[in-house]
Amino acid sequence: MANFLAFPKNFLWGTAASAYQIEGAAQEDGKGTSIWDVFAHQEGRTYLGHTGDVAVDHYHRYAEDIGIMRSLGLNCYRFSVAWTRILPDGRGQVNAKGLDFYDRLVDTLLENHIEPILTLFHYDLPQALQEKGGWPSRDTAYAFQDYAAVLSEHFSDRVTWWITHNEPIVTAMMGHLSGEHAPGIRDLVCTMAATHHLLLSHGLAAQAIRAGARRDLQVGIALNLNPVYPARDCDEDRAAAARYDMLLNRTTLDPILLGKYPQELLDLAGPFLPTIHPDDMEIISTPLDFLGVNYYTRAVVQHNPDVPLIELNDVRPTDSSYSQMWEIYPRGIADLVLRIWNDYHPRQIFLTENGVCVPDGVDFDGQDRDSRRIQYLQDHLAELHKVFEAGVPLIGYLVWSLLDNFEWALGYDKRFGLVHVDFQTLKRTIKNSGFWYRNVIRDGGFTPQEFYREIGVNGDAKGS
Repeated sequence: MANFLAFPKNFLWGTAASAYQIEGAAQEDGKGTSIWDVFAHQEGRTYLGHTGDVAVDHYHRYAEDIGIMRSLGLNCYRFSVAWTRILPDGRGQVNAKGLDFYDRLVDTLLENHIEPILTLFHYDLPQALQEKGGWPSRDTAYAFQDYAAVLSEHFSDRVTWWITHNEPIVTAMMGHLSGEHAPGIRDLVCTMAATHHLLLSHGLAAQAIRAGARRDLQVGIALNLNPVYPARDCDEDRAAAARYDMLLNRTTLDPILLGKYPQELLDLAGPFLPTIHPDDMEIISTPLDFLGVNYYTRAVVQHNPDVPLIELNDVRPTDSSYSQMWEIYPRGIADLVLRIWNDYHPRQIFLTENGVCVPDGVDFDGQDRDSRRIQYLQDHLAELHKVFEAGVPLIGYLVWSLLDNFEWALGYDKRFGLVHVDFQTLKRTIKNSGFWYRNVIRDGGFTPQEFYREIGVNGDAKGS
């Protein structure tokens, strides 16, 4: 029989969410317009033209949602603040009604013994700032610093945990290179400028949060990181994997934790970088209390000289299992966290997102039997358990996400939630994965078991 996997008594167990994906109330109580309010309404940008105008109406149903969190035993909840609720134009006059909403949210969380984890930015830049240049403009970093100061002054008496940015490389790459996300730009120079200014804004915000704090805070950033593996055991693919790791992971890790860009990045894309001022790298590497890691999958790459500049392409292993979006590869979460610890030694590591989108729905008897999600979460937590034995200071784990919600360009087509949401009625139904997670939190761990077994194309059973 498998052994019980126990987690530390003070471990942070929670879920994560972002404002545009759940709040709705897109034009209520003085909220300004964000780039996602604009982008989602442009033809062809999102699945079936879906928008976050209503989303899952968390703005009006937050008390119900916090009640669900309490019933699941969560001791923390990560949310993002919509910049345009606080500063409708990104700068200038503070919108009191916006602060009021987050006051109600934070106070209700605390009343239910749930630690709020506040993320300042999760993709939704004010449109007014976009029209002045957006993230490719250095001035946006200073606007973000001012926004951080407002939030710190108002919320630091109650909020201990702060995250400056969620996945800045996604904002830069998908928003400015592939154009799949708002603002929908496809330009390498804009991408590199956005990357640098996002990182600069992180450092400025971290300093502003601490400067305005009324007590000691925990300040960090959440990065999407993937371990990268060569497709074949050859020098060319190993070099390609190192190159992709540099682009995907070290482009943010090195500046934030080492105070410098990878030399390989400067060699590859140096001419496309914006002007880097003398103190920029010192600001970007402002010491963190924790590093947030978002993990969903791994990358497997091979050398391809036909691909401009990076000379590689990704490969999807045929002997693996897949969600609706990515390969399911639990071992990668331990490989990644151990690598970060060995190479960078951050003070603490916080697993700030992990989850999976798989088809699920409410059955005739009112249950949502999402066994694939339970298997995914269990297998990833089992891998994470291994990192404690290596002495890694892992402090918490957040499932993405509490609720099914708006999944950016994919609209409402993909479900990540522990709670099923009927997108027509907005009724919430806790899935079996939610009850499983509740039991893990209650028991402080779990005994691994089999919930779901994937069947291969040839009828052979394979690990999930």
